[in-house]
Amino acid sequence: MMIDPLGIVILLGVFAVLIIIKLPVAFCLAFSAFITAFYMNIPISAITQKMVASLDSFSLLAIPFFILAGEIMGAGGISDRIFNLANVLVGRVKGGMAMVNALDSVFFGMISGSAIASVSSMGPIEIRMMQKQGYPTPFAVALSCTSACIAIITPPSHNMIIYASIAGGAVAGGVSVGKLFMAGLIPGYLLCLLLLIYCYIIARVKNFPKGDTFTFKQSMKIVADSFLGLFTVVIIIGGVFAGIVTANESAVLACIWALFVALLVYKGIKVKDLLPLLKKTLKTIALVMTLIASAGAFGFMMTTLRIPELVASGLFSISNNKYVLLLLINIALLAMGTIMDLAPLILISAPILIPVVTSPLIGLDPVHFGIVMIFNLSMGLLTPPVGTVLFVGSAIGKIRIEETIKALLPFYVVMFAALMLVTYIPAISMFIPNLMFGK
Repeated sequence: MMIDPLGIVILLGVFAVLIIIKLPVAFCLAFSAFITAFYMNIPISAITQKMVASLDSFSLLAIPFFILAGEIMGAGGISDRIFNLANVLVGRVKGGMAMVNALDSVFFGMISGSAIASVSSMGPIEIRMMQKQGYPTPFAVALSCTSACIAIITPPSHNMIIYASIAGGAVAGGVSVGKLFMAGLIPGYLLCLLLLIYCYIIARVKNFPKGDTFTFKQSMKIVADSFLGLFTVVIIIGGVFAGIVTANESAVLACIWALFVALLVYKGIKVKDLLPLLKKTLKTIALVMTLIASAGAFGFMMTTLRIPELVASGLFSISNNKYVLLLLINIALLAMGTIMDLAPLILISAPILIPVVTSPLIGLDPVHFGIVMIFNLSMGLLTPPVGTVLFVGSAIGKIRIEETIKALLPFYVVMFAALMLVTYIPAISMFIPNLMFGK
């Protein structure tokens, strides 16, 4: 099929107009696809079939269980225990409470897989404790928001599963969710390490206090108390790493374990609380699946109009240097991340960019690029006008968004530095997957 410039204008123009008038993204994607199909005389049944086919992915089964496990553990009393454990590990260092903030976000993020869940559950505890020790509230909020984004990069990130389902149609043989999970570990820990270093440096400069100290007996009690909750991480990562279970199976096991710990051990929830948790989970799942189905229709129209080919030829006309091209792609993703949420951007941009980055000229592994894309777009959660983590964190800290943004400026630099390392050093992402699964 020849390139239809008017069709491209209709598809992207209608989508842009609907976004501007603040229609939900899923409807923007679906309506623009249907209108363009009508213009091109493509049967509407073909579009609806593509929407249904987008949901016909075995890897998507993991999303509902990971979401439910995160909801159960978030409501089941694990937040306080994770905070106490992080406090035992790094709290006594100068600026220790800031370091606790970064470290407990890693722990909780590897259970919830959601930045919003992380900042919502851990944020109130982190910000309150930092305020008590004299940290400026904007700094505490900015750190809480930034560290919450680690949940997006490490398993069991729901966005990795979404990327894998989309990449399956763009890459021969598909992309393994298990590989993506393992590929996100070192990048997530790298961001945490850089945050810890920054917190230590700023604590020395501004003379922030040391955190709490514990006796050996108190420390062992806290570690023991948090062990069962953190064992969820062992189930998710250890099971996949050892090859005992698939990502889908680990999601189900994590859900069962979370229910056991929260209901019978920590007793943070009761049987009567399960129905509201299930309703909340179902609402989230419905939103995610509707978005994926709509993106399937939109992606079909983009492919029909040969938009990925146009983007590739446009990028290659600017430069043939892979490092320059990767920088341009990162800048484009960062710009788009400021105006659209993470999951829709993955669904829209992955089918366009994967053929570009996997071409012989650039030669990126699609698993590596998945981590680069997710890491990159996680920064959009901290930028207006649609930075959901930014808004939630500011609301929790009870400060103006402008104050949070100003405090976030050095954290943007830290995240961008980590992003560049992950982009240009493939081993950071690919060492563990290659060790486990082979090249």
